[in-house]
Amino acid sequence: MSFLATYGCLVYVVLAMKTKIVKLDAANIDLGQIIEVAELVDRGGLVAFPTETVYGIASRVKGDSLARLSNVKGREPSKPYTLHISRKEEVGRYVPTIGMRAGRLIEKAWPGPLTIVFELNGDDIERQRQRLKDEVFKGLYRDNCIGVRCVDNAVAGALLERTGNPVVAPSANHAGQSPAVDADEVAAALSGQIDLILDGGSCKYGKSSTVVRISGGEVEILRGGVYSDAEIEDFSQVHFLFVCTGNTCRSPMAEGIFRKYLAEKLNCEVDALGEMGYKVMSAGVLDMVGSPVSRESAAACAARGVDIQGHRSQPLSRKLIEESYLVFAMERMHQARVLALCPDAAGKCVLLAGKHNITDPIGQPQAVYRKCADLIESAVKKRIGELVI
Repeated sequence: MSFLATYGCLVYVVLAMKTKIVKLDAANIDLGQIIEVAELVDRGGLVAFPTETVYGIASRVKGDSLARLSNVKGREPSKPYTLHISRKEEVGRYVPTIGMRAGRLIEKAWPGPLTIVFELNGDDIERQRQRLKDEVFKGLYRDNCIGVRCVDNAVAGALLERTGNPVVAPSANHAGQSPAVDADEVAAALSGQIDLILDGGSCKYGKSSTVVRISGGEVEILRGGVYSDAEIEDFSQVHFLFVCTGNTCRSPMAEGIFRKYLAEKLNCEVDALGEMGYKVMSAGVLDMVGSPVSRESAAACAARGVDIQGHRSQPLSRKLIEESYLVFAMERMHQARVLALCPDAAGKCVLLAGKHNITDPIGQPQAVYRKCADLIESAVKKRIGELVI
């Protein structure tokens, strides 16, 4: 063996000794060890740890730690890092206003292999600037945006939950190299350059997270990953459901009128709502399938420039409720039926008109239908105004 080869081997051994490796059983985590590692991160240490995608390098969000992290990674300090959180509820601390499509992604894809880049409006950015420490704000936000990931790994979650500082965690590799998917690969790439490796076994997916950007209610895929484009499209769909008795009078009127005002809010054509990621539906608590909308309801909507003549009734189902972002009931008995089918919907099922029922106009003169449509339109305008796009 040449001296150079021997010297290279010796250098590797010396460097490897500088990086401690702590092996953890993900099924039986030693919290004492986790606390010690969290304290190391809080002191400014760099710690590699497993996520469900690839291994990351945990760093507190402080100038000195981030500078060291960029040096280890070999990437430009100006390039932003992604905040990692252990519980999805924590995102509100960093993103004060979360739109509907982002909310759906959070609900369906977190915790999991999805990084969301949120674009904050001017008021929210200023609010964060005032609320967070200056170095934390500067370390997390770029061009009014912040990237956030909620991990789905027991070791990662335990570590992030116990750090006293916000933590970013780029992949555990040098820029341009393949991400490490187990502790051995981390050690081969970074031994001697970081302080500790938490060995929690191989990563579940072994590939990077999908990265999306949310801007103005639109979802843009920035990087492919574990979740496919089709899954992201499905996860980010926002469905609204209106419920009445037979689904031939009130709920079809509400569905049609809601579409009109939602399209106005989104500044798009009614027919483009689906492309924008929104779907508006209605259903009835009676088991009526395929019945046409009442002539009086169609006329009341037509007077408002809303065409509902193609509507056909469908029965309420648990599946429809579960898929919906919000469920608007015409009366309390409809609300009760929704909750009987799906108790978990308590937080998203409300009366369309607030505390008031919108009574059934069936069998009444056209003037009663017009009055019912007036009530529905007024309630819809209020609800549309409350929506955060």
